[in-house]
Amino acid sequence: MKKEKPLVEALQQFVEKKPVSMHVPGHKNGLLSNLPKELKTALTYDVTELTGLDDFHHPEEAILEAEGLLAETYQSDRSFFLVNGSTVGNLAMIYATCKKDENIIIQRNAHKSIFHALELVGANAIYVTPEWDEKTKTYTSVSTETIKSALEIHKNVKAVVLTYPTYYGVASKELQSQIEICHSYNVPVLVDEAHGAHFIANKDFPPSALQLGADIVVQSAHKTLPAMTMASFLHIKSKLVNVEKVNHYLRILQSSSPSYLLLASLDDARHYIQTYLESDAVYFFDRRKLWVEALQSIQSLEVVEVDDPLKLLLRVKGYTGFQLKTALETQKIYVELADTNQVLLILPLLKNGQAYPFADLRMRIKDAVSILKKEPIIRNVSDHTSFEIAKITMPENSFAQVEQNETEWIPYTRSIGRISAGMVIPYPPGIPLFVPGEKITVSRLSQLEELLMTGATFQGTHQLENKLILVIK
Repeated sequence: MKKEKPLVEALQQFVEKKPVSMHVPGHKNGLLSNLPKELKTALTYDVTELTGLDDFHHPEEAILEAEGLLAETYQSDRSFFLVNGSTVGNLAMIYATCKKDENIIIQRNAHKSIFHALELVGANAIYVTPEWDEKTKTYTSVSTETIKSALEIHKNVKAVVLTYPTYYGVASKELQSQIEICHSYNVPVLVDEAHGAHFIANKDFPPSALQLGADIVVQSAHKTLPAMTMASFLHIKSKLVNVEKVNHYLRILQSSSPSYLLLASLDDARHYIQTYLESDAVYFFDRRKLWVEALQSIQSLEVVEVDDPLKLLLRVKGYTGFQLKTALETQKIYVELADTNQVLLILPLLKNGQAYPFADLRMRIKDAVSILKKEPIIRNVSDHTSFEIAKITMPENSFAQVEQNETEWIPYTRSIGRISAGMVIPYPPGIPLFVPGEKITVSRLSQLEELLMTGATFQGTHQLENKLILVIK
């Protein structure tokens, strides 16, 4: 009889035996832990690769069965659990398709992990610029014309890497045709679908990139499915990609001591989406519709719906998203991210009968808006924050060349025309503004100044608190 959650059930059976730990981890089934009791209880399941629990890097039992069910759920040729986040999936798919000095086309608003993969592999980056979307006031997907031009101009391209959907829930309507064009050049399409693990739930969600023909798709199960943080999926469905090569790099890049808590949560998340019924979708969309209507009745609050029904944008005219985020946090509401114009909410993918405190949230949001409206307007929020950027670009220097050059810290106000030597990343969403090797342009600097002015936070190599950035000397 097929198990519903093979790995979860194997763990439960193991714990029921009341095993005595003479192995790692050192907390000894939680006995030596001084964590809060709620966390300590979970440590009973935080075991290692013991008899009956399979081997993550050479699965033959429960993990193999669970990953088989994952492939069945997403209709892939092969699917893998990831315990190092979507980051490790993005690294592995690029390692498996590109080598040093080979050409790879990258969507310029990709996640930082894609750029880190380029740096590690040493591939030649060809950046394609996404289109500006006035509705969400963000850069979204790349046009088909841009991708086709990049393939025509640059020969021997080994892969095209796209992001779908965007962090803000915008899903390109052209992805399928873009994949077909890439395949006509015998070029595989690798998709960072971190925010789309739930798309197969119902026809009213956008289609998954895997359904549209992508060769490798990486999903953060923890972002929209009930998996623990860092728990992700990687799917392969391709005639152009070597499955064993991907598996090889996953074995190299993933931890040799995988967390069974993460693995169990992946097994559970897969079961959750596999058993999502039409009645669940009806219930979810009904609750969502009522809540959106309730939010729209709040004076001064603008509610923006996007392609992904799990995403909502909230704005208050005259105030930045960072100000709105601070006001919401006074009411104990913590949003996914804020930017110059808005905050982003991620809704729960509810099943029939599951409760969520939407009425209470609506009251708190209303109170937060009232608090915000009492504050003076710091600045007039621009209605147009897009900038003219070339559609197809290549960095002036490769990552390797940047490493070989001397660098210096200079005021960012004097950096136009200089070559960036450090990555500057507004976080979230984790999309680099400056990438090592790229020339700093007026448009990029204008975006940096706008973000700084409105209170954004940054990761990467910088000294923005001293108004300095790192450039090639």
